[in-house]
Amino acid sequence: MAKKLEITLTRSVIGRPKSQRVTVRTLGLRKPHHTVVQNDNPAIRGMIKKVQHLVKVREIDE
Repeated sequence: MAKKLEITLTRSVIGRPKSQRVTVRTLGLRKPHHTVVQNDNPAIRGMIKKVQHLVKVREIDE
């Protein structure tokens, strides 16, 4: 079973640096409380680390 990550945007990106806004959009998140499921890989983990103060992450098995 491949691990997946459930990522939820918990804070707004208003007033954040452009690089953080682009990272949030690249993760597939659009507005606060929006949740997406992404595959667990090093690229996604790096993006999450960059915006860890804006998102909540939960590991799920599928």
